[in-house]
Amino acid sequence: MPLEPGITAILRVLDRSSSKWVLTDGTEEVAMNESELEEGQETADEIEVFLYRNRQGGLSATPLIPHIVKGTFGWAKVLKASKRDGAIVDIGTTREVYVQPEDLPRFEELWPKPGDEIFMTLRTDNSGDLFGRLATEERVLELIAEAPPEVFNKDLRARAYRLLPVGTFMLTVPELYRVFVHETEREAEPRLGEEKTVRIIDVKEDGTLNGSLLPRKQERLGTDAEAILRYLDQTGGEMPFTDKSTPDEIREMFNMSKAAFKRALGTLMKNGQIIQEDGWTKRVR
Repeated sequence: MPLEPGITAILRVLDRSSSKWVLTDGTEEVAMNESELEEGQETADEIEVFLYRNRQGGLSATPLIPHIVKGTFGWAKVLKASKRDGAIVDIGTTREVYVQPEDLPRFEELWPKPGDEIFMTLRTDNSGDLFGRLATEERVLELIAEAPPEVFNKDLRARAYRLLPVGTFMLTVPELYRVFVHETEREAEPRLGEEKTVRIIDVKEDGTLNGSLLPRKQERLGTDAEAILRYLDQTGGEMPFTDKSTPDEIREMFNMSKAAFKRALGTLMKNGQIIQEDGWTKRVR
């Protein structure tokens, strides 16, 4: 196999007479900084290295092997993101890698932030420079693990890898189960690479999952009821919203469905915290 950026190779040490070692595969020669060697590597006759294009356009080597190379996929932690450069990610070696802006979501607010991790591999452009390439759905389907039925109703950690208007596709960590979260099962769209706790609401026959980023009903009841009480406190203890209000009115004011609103009102009335009369909801002091 010819030597090229983005791959690993086991090369023979040709010259170690200076701070830059010279390595070879028998055909090509590649330079490597001696300062990057770890203990025990100083006397090796052969060494495994990762190849990359240096600033002068030539091929260089490092003994610090990344966890992602060309042809393999993994999680790369985002170090920085900017409109000009896209995302700069850490693949576990001395070379940082760029994911170009055109490969990121259309809306910048959905771009990954520092600390997020994106599922990707490496690619090279015509000049041999390394860039990150997001995993395609086709490749994800080849790499995912089949989820067991026991994960139903469990909370799993997952990161978003594909963003669509209809919902968010996520991969659990570390298992690599594929989870689809429909837009109705989230309060806000996660960023690319953002890690969330997702509740599994369906285990499909093919081992993929459906999930929800919303709290469980009993948890949501408490949150929704608290939101209603806060609103009443801000409006002097009365509001012109009841269980007869329209879904649009409720969604606009409280960002919850009418069903959730009615459940929360029922809880508050049962607890004696509110009453409804003459088309108004009033807080009981």
